[in-house]
Amino acid sequence: MKKIFGFLKKELMLTAALLAAAASLFITPFQLSRLADIDWHTLATLFMMLCVLEGFKKENVFRPLIRLSARLGRMPALSLFLVFGVFFTSMFVTNDVSLIVFVPLTILLFREGGKERDILPVISMENIAAVRGSLLTPFGSPQNLFLFGKAGVSAGHFMLHMLPLCAMSAVLLVCFVLFLYRKDPRETIEINADAAAGRWTKEGRVRRIGYLALFALILITIVSRTALWPFVCAAVVIGIALLDAGLFRRVDYVLLVTFFCFFLFSSSVAANENIAGLLRRAVAGREYWWAIGLSQIISNVPASIVLYPFSQNFAGLIYGADTAGLCSLIGSLASVINYRIYVREYPGQGGRFIKVFTLVSWAFFLLVVIPGYLLSRWRFF
Repeated sequence: MKKIFGFLKKELMLTAALLAAAASLFITPFQLSRLADIDWHTLATLFMMLCVLEGFKKENVFRPLIRLSARLGRMPALSLFLVFGVFFTSMFVTNDVSLIVFVPLTILLFREGGKERDILPVISMENIAAVRGSLLTPFGSPQNLFLFGKAGVSAGHFMLHMLPLCAMSAVLLVCFVLFLYRKDPRETIEINADAAAGRWTKEGRVRRIGYLALFALILITIVSRTALWPFVCAAVVIGIALLDAGLFRRVDYVLLVTFFCFFLFSSSVAANENIAGLLRRAVAGREYWWAIGLSQIISNVPASIVLYPFSQNFAGLIYGADTAGLCSLIGSLASVINYRIYVREYPGQGGRFIKVFTLVSWAFFLLVVIPGYLLSRWRFF
């Protein structure tokens, strides 16, 4: 029992997710049919990405990107490169995938350059970049994808309405990075590129090509929104088994269980008739604030699904859902990924992560929440 409690104390986010899953049994009695409401697509995509990226790390697939980053030489330039790497890639490969790629890279580079003190503020800004960059496109985040499908507008029309929020966020991110290095805007960082990037071996060439091919397949699956994702997942599992079956032991299953528990809780809330009745009476006209508030309990993806049937202002709902990720780790499950990557590298530092993450995210939230509310009056249709 001591080991179990010690593990749960160390894994704060998993503990919260397990408590939420337990609470769901009291909110709505469990039925097997509710398993169909869980976002298995997201779980499968996350599993595939975790498998492939473990292969990337083992075979040093990111070597060219690491060597390029190491040449930048100054902390403001390197931080801007990493933050906006997340910002722009999240528009096309979803915010969680961009964090899975760039947060480990940030930790590796800053650790190698002796700048570990800056890891937490920079990956917190990367989290903001993932949340705010992904809002521009219909497929940048799961809630955008869901709401875009309901809106019945063109992708161009959708992006036009999201552009002001995205552009404002980009300017603020530049200001945040420059503020971080305000005492020494020319602060340097020396990175041994060869040590940080690792070496490529001839024996690993087939595995590197294989992992890149699987990664491309996953990205195509995400962007195309194909219904064939179960077959893609099976193909990735077979591919990993053939290339290096040992990678399955290195996958972060705690993260997958955490997501599963949160999805179970959100499906329970959505299935409760009393809660649904409350939402029918309370949401209309207050979509923006309800999306932000409810997301802190069940995260923004399920909150969007729950609130959509009761919403009259589509802009308020989507702007609120895309702003909710700035308030807490629960607000966007992409933040949970960021948290999990950090605590795997720095066990026992979860509380410190939450403290810095909350400080940086709330500073950003307070700057954008009112402009977002004012923009929510600009109706989509």
